[in-house]
Amino acid sequence: MAQYQIDEHDSLFYTHHAPVRADGVTWVFFNALTGSTQMWEAEIGPRLREEGHGTLSFNFRGQADSPFSKDCVLDSTLIVEDARNLLQELAPQRIVLCGLSIGGLFAIQSWLAGLPNLQTAGLVLINTLRRDGDRLRWINDALVRCAEVGGLDLFRDLFVPLLFNEEWQAQNRDKFLQPQNYSPLSADDGHYKLLKNAGSADWNQPYEQLNLPVLVVTGLQDHVFLDLDDVERLYSRLPDARHIKMDNAGHMIPAERPAELVDSLLTFIKGMKP
Repeated sequence: MAQYQIDEHDSLFYTHHAPVRADGVTWVFFNALTGSTQMWEAEIGPRLREEGHGTLSFNFRGQADSPFSKDCVLDSTLIVEDARNLLQELAPQRIVLCGLSIGGLFAIQSWLAGLPNLQTAGLVLINTLRRDGDRLRWINDALVRCAEVGGLDLFRDLFVPLLFNEEWQAQNRDKFLQPQNYSPLSADDGHYKLLKNAGSADWNQPYEQLNLPVLVVTGLQDHVFLDLDDVERLYSRLPDARHIKMDNAGHMIPAERPAELVDSLLTFIKGMKP
């Protein structure tokens, strides 16, 4: 665990392990907006490292242990710039960019913006593909409204049953809807700023230009963001892609089905040239 210092007040928390096998890759994980490195480091990262691969997980500015200055605009432009600078600083071996939800969008934008002197072996998009439009903007605004009224506790209580599969819900139900007074997030809170600025993210990406191996992973129990027709249309625009649909997972696949996700990641890279 380390800090990448951006300036006097701003830095990124990250965990980096290099591959230990000659043909290994470094999995670079991009969080969802309310996520953290914990989601990757609980099971996914350790198992990939057991297979000899490297990993790099990091928190965006505004997420846990990644401080930011008060006048900092925590939008997609900043997140992508930070990710690219971190990658240039660490220069990990043979990277595979892997993003969850909007994290996949940031991974796409990072690759399209250019990663000089880095070999990118592939791209993994976990519940990322979605069409911009009124429905998506409404969802984004509703998430922000939840944060303004009752903070992340209200956000989780309302949206978790729509985002996670039923098995995970049954196992974790006792952690939610606790007797409590919801507290709104401050306008200066990092998570609030990330949610607020997510509405400006550009989902209309040139998918035809992603001329590298791409793995699309879709959880069919995602009842918030998933429109399978939209996913299929966007997937068809990718030049070199394969699609895995998980009928036993929702939106948060790394937390719901980590073992199955790792199996898919390892299968994805087996056919890649070193």
